[in-house]
Amino acid sequence: MKDSERAKKLAAETAAQMIPDHSMVGLGTGSTLEYAIKELGRRIRDEDLKISAVTTSFQGQLLANENSIVTLNSMNVPNLNIAIDGADEVDPNGNLIKGLGAALTKEKIVAAMPQRYIIVIDETKKVTQLGEKTPVQVEVVPDALALVECFLKKLGVKPRVRPDQSKAGPVVTDLGNLIVDVEFGIVNNAESLEQQINNIPGVVSNGLFLGIVDEVIVGSVEDGQARVERRTFKKKTFKI
Repeated sequence: MKDSERAKKLAAETAAQMIPDHSMVGLGTGSTLEYAIKELGRRIRDEDLKISAVTTSFQGQLLANENSIVTLNSMNVPNLNIAIDGADEVDPNGNLIKGLGAALTKEKIVAAMPQRYIIVIDETKKVTQLGEKTPVQVEVVPDALALVECFLKKLGVKPRVRPDQSKAGPVVTDLGNLIVDVEFGIVNNAESLEQQINNIPGVVSNGLFLGIVDEVIVGSVEDGQARVERRTFKKKTFKI
């Protein structure tokens, strides 16, 4: 196993160990979360835990069901005890860019539900400023695509509808929307940019996740040894 995979696996399993019995948990999408879901399933079987979950994608739901985790419909769940997800970028203040897995809207919904929101990454996802490595993803209602692209171009960027590598045509999210990748470069005022994007008619959500993280668990490998670093943050309060 490559060092990056060992780092992800250790960080994800560390997060899965933090989930208490009788919890309702949010489970994100992506390769890092696969390790967390499998470890949580092992704990449920070995420790006879009573845990249910809301997932952020069909992929996550299928994997959770395969691993003995009862899944719930987020339509009927207003809050959760804890949630675990990955990220594409994490800055020193715990702000995130997410969405390369094309599940950002459901991820943002689940991020607003828990008492504790934990992000799990390997050290390659750490950045000094958001936008260093990845574009900002924007989920768009298909009927509004041309309008949204026009507004985004006025912000001085070139939006790109994400193509699906497995077929001819664009990526379509689990909610039936399109993903537009936007290369803003370094994001100097993330709060302002988030608001500008959200104000465009037809935008469902964007990949800037700001001020919502309680803890980031970072996996790394040094001198052949996998280890984790844990950082806590003071998040904004969502009032339901």
